[in-house]
Amino acid sequence: MALPSSPLPLLLLLLLNPPFSLANLHNVRLLDDESLFQTSKTEPSDPPTRFFEVTRPIQVPKTKPCSYVILQHDFGFTYGKPPVTAPYTPPTECPSQNFSKVVMEWTATCKGRQFDRIFGVWLGGVELLRSCTAEPRASGIVWTVEKDITKYSSLLKTPQTLAVHLANLVDKTYTGIYHVNITFHFYPAEEEEEEHKQSPNSASYFDSPADLILPISRNLPLNDGLWFVVENSTDTQLKQFQVPRNTYRAVLEVFVSFHSNDEFWYTNPPDEYIKANNLSGVPGKGSFREVVVSLDGKTVGAVWPFTVIYTGGVNPLLWRPISGIGSFDLPVYDMEITPFLGNVLDGKPHEFGFGVTNGLNVWFIDANLHLWLDPRNWRTKGRLLKSMAEPIVPSLVSHFKGLNGSFVTRARREISATGWVKSSRGKITTHSFQSFDYVNRMVFGKDSAMQKVKQKIFLDRGVYAEFPSFDMYSTQVLRYFPLYLFTDTIDELDGDTSSTISNVSLGFEEEKVSSSPSGFSYSSLRNNQKGQGTMLVKGNLVVSGVASTEQAYKYFSNGGCYFRKVSSRNYTILSDESGDSCGKKASGLRPPFGYRRGGFLAS
Repeated sequence: MALPSSPLPLLLLLLLNPPFSLANLHNVRLLDDESLFQTSKTEPSDPPTRFFEVTRPIQVPKTKPCSYVILQHDFGFTYGKPPVTAPYTPPTECPSQNFSKVVMEWTATCKGRQFDRIFGVWLGGVELLRSCTAEPRASGIVWTVEKDITKYSSLLKTPQTLAVHLANLVDKTYTGIYHVNITFHFYPAEEEEEEHKQSPNSASYFDSPADLILPISRNLPLNDGLWFVVENSTDTQLKQFQVPRNTYRAVLEVFVSFHSNDEFWYTNPPDEYIKANNLSGVPGKGSFREVVVSLDGKTVGAVWPFTVIYTGGVNPLLWRPISGIGSFDLPVYDMEITPFLGNVLDGKPHEFGFGVTNGLNVWFIDANLHLWLDPRNWRTKGRLLKSMAEPIVPSLVSHFKGLNGSFVTRARREISATGWVKSSRGKITTHSFQSFDYVNRMVFGKDSAMQKVKQKIFLDRGVYAEFPSFDMYSTQVLRYFPLYLFTDTIDELDGDTSSTISNVSLGFEEEKVSSSPSGFSYSSLRNNQKGQGTMLVKGNLVVSGVASTEQAYKYFSNGGCYFRKVSSRNYTILSDESGDSCGKKASGLRPPFGYRRGGFLAS
């Protein structure tokens, strides 16, 4: 479980006194104790184990990068302390200032025992990375996260403050200190890239990196992350902003992570079940969550989040050395704000708000507002033509008797908007939409000693922009998040020790289609992970156990392909196969449960 920056006494209380029977063992933060865990016992002199999240390598130019270490720091006694900061200056010493790719590299080592910790990296208040640390072992671990930050190019051109918040505690029991290096790699454009650059058109301006990025986050100084902290379902966090009056496009990039009582929100039982069984202290409000984004009090978008399992979740042995999908680089969610620009181009402050439907403590949310500016005009004009965001009411069908029962939760949502902006390139009319579909089937058995969850989330997001020159830009992104989770307490040896079994299946599938005068692009991703394991838990320590994980990653696009299939068992890689051969082309995503597409690209 990734430890959030919330009051320590409450966290320790939850650790030492699990509120539910050990059926919900994945709701308790766990470590393995290698001093007792014979199947993975190591010596301090052993080389560190390399942990990794399976993803495709970043495609970079053949040019030699200009690389700069921006920050080196040892995160030990950092709980309740301000973020660690370092000055950033543009790479003026690089021979070429024309960079076609910029990559941020996070590398960390740790040795000993430590919980997983959530952390964030911000540049000038703009979040670049939301991530979870790996849990170390006695001989040490090392892991690296590489992230393409080219889309933040406008931010990288001026001096900024880099801030990293990683709240960590070190004492006689939890000894792990995270030794961190952050490096930026600037790749000059190849000559071939320059020669084949197409002449710009209206649509290409619409799809280029943003000219300005505004942080929709908290300001330094503070003793926490720059994210907003949402404590419950009625808590709305607000941030004022003001856009330049010559803005012609706006996209909000949202970062989301969930912790404490809502770390496993998709396993939370309905409140009626909790009340009927007098389960005080058990996280509730059912299994549905939605992050709602508002502009001046009006809903403009939503996030139905991917179910990231942090490196201490369910069974920590599952994520060593293969980490859970999205755990080292949490997914981000884009919202097209362009149709609403007519409401904010008045030169006055406006306000974004963030809330969580059915939310419990605690959610960390912030955003980056990407803005495209008209270089030929000091002022653009716009108007919102129409928008639609009906309130969502999830449906629940429940059948239970005592602690045994089943629950089916469904939800559906559509959000859309149309508006125009008039710039020096003429009148641009933009239509955006989001469509969501959700179902969660949950079963409790053996007087709550067993829990089974099967969940599917389907997301459809699209943008269509028309230009007066008959150019057009369109993009559609479909995402499908399947999840299966089974946990069973095999034997409770005493009040503090139990033996459990767990199975998990996790998927992140995505399909993208884009079209403009510059060309057509298509990509599909199938990223699926399966794991199973048993463990003997004493308190919050895994004292023995065995776990295996396998993952299949397949990416196909009209620009290249990549696949990797890897499996592991208790820190050991059993097989690992990868390559960039396309082979049989991937077929499109199929709506998994009668989903009605709301997109303009659907036939």
